[in-house]
Amino acid sequence: MENLNLGKHISGQFNAELEHIRTQVMVMGGLVEQQLTDAINAMHQADEELARRVIEDDHKVNSMEVAIDEACVRIIAKRQPTASDLRLVMAITKTVSELERIGDVADKICRMALEKFSQQHKPLLVNLESLGRHTVQMLHDALDAFARMDIDEAVRIYREDKKVDQEYEGIIRQLMTYMMEDPRSIPSVLTALACARSIERIGDRCQNICEFIFYFVKGQDFRHRSGEEIENLLAKK
Repeated sequence: MENLNLGKHISGQFNAELEHIRTQVMVMGGLVEQQLTDAINAMHQADEELARRVIEDDHKVNSMEVAIDEACVRIIAKRQPTASDLRLVMAITKTVSELERIGDVADKICRMALEKFSQQHKPLLVNLESLGRHTVQMLHDALDAFARMDIDEAVRIYREDKKVDQEYEGIIRQLMTYMMEDPRSIPSVLTALACARSIERIGDRCQNICEFIFYFVKGQDFRHRSGEEIENLLAKK
């Protein structure tokens, strides 16, 4: 994060506070990424011990969100940041909220992994693993872009969500076909459908993190705009 070009402040303590919360975001992001990776592995390998460990560790992600939010509130109250400093603090509070929700998805995947899938229904999980690994990579890249506030990389990641959506749509079609061909699979398919939707949402949350990068760098709020609008605005960067 040394290349954010925020400038130095008269108060060295202010610099230290900003650096601390930026560092904490990356620590939280690393924890969430590991939780999600472990959840995908637990699902694919039917590893109950790993699944339970991820579920038990979810409180760490929640605690970090609260601690970072409190640190941001203290900075706003004490330092009254303006311009890029304020945008950074706001981007951080919104990013940690997205990370906490991604942590919830890891928890959900593990709870699904603990369900007893019959042997003939295990293939339902194969495509979910592929989708999961795709979103893990997207999260990793989004965190890296956030660390450097790299708008070019953020643009690439933002567009990557289209591929996640296409992969998700393919999984939905396969699961629906599987359910129609074997009515006994309906309970397992419904569980897999819910999990697939949660994993697909990770891509959307990574897009949100990219929008916070756009906000910090460009000073414009990109939320609730159509994909075409965002593409046009980014083309003018």
